[in-house]
Amino acid sequence: MSTFNDFHKFSRLSILLLSLAGALASTACVPLAVGGAMVGGGLMATDRRTSGTQVEDEGIEYKAGARVREQLGDRVHVNINSYNRLVLITGETRTEADRLKLEQIVAGVENVSHVLNETAVTFLSSYTSRSTDVLIAAKVKASLVDAPDLISNAFYVVVERGAVFIMGRVTEREAARAVNIARGVSGVSKVVRAVEIISEEELARLVPPQKPATDAAK
Repeated sequence: MSTFNDFHKFSRLSILLLSLAGALASTACVPLAVGGAMVGGGLMATDRRTSGTQVEDEGIEYKAGARVREQLGDRVHVNINSYNRLVLITGETRTEADRLKLEQIVAGVENVSHVLNETAVTFLSSYTSRSTDVLIAAKVKASLVDAPDLISNAFYVVVERGAVFIMGRVTEREAARAVNIARGVSGVSKVVRAVEIISEEELARLVPPQKPATDAAK
């Protein structure tokens, strides 16, 4: 009979394997990457956004990516992630003008409520660097899975040049705990909160209480 611990170990291994596959696939990507070193989407069983907001976030990422490709092309390497209409942009641009243009493009997309522009004006990152970021993201996500006091699926993890960006709709307690965990992962240079803070009361409404486990042998 499978146990919770078995499932827990399987989930952790699945995160690492999927992220490794993403790292290998990224070597064939064009300079603009939408989604970036992000872990959690395919494994999510729950989401604190409404279904309509999830669709809007997907539309924001798609439209923003298409417009950036059209207007800036391979002059930039950026990752665009939207959560509850808050858009995080990470990556690199070659000039400050392109960095400002990038933010303007994304802010002009329908349904965007706020843009957090964390891009750097520097050389575009190498494929090796991007693969390393994917592996760091996998380790951070796995560490969140290991934390018994957190619901790991509540967090989106984005990594760029060793910097970890944590997204999600979480309480202050959850955010602080996740940041602490991420800081302890090897390879992490800094941790940035890109979260929407909700109250413990709202969390209780979003997450129904767990039913006590029943003994199958009875």
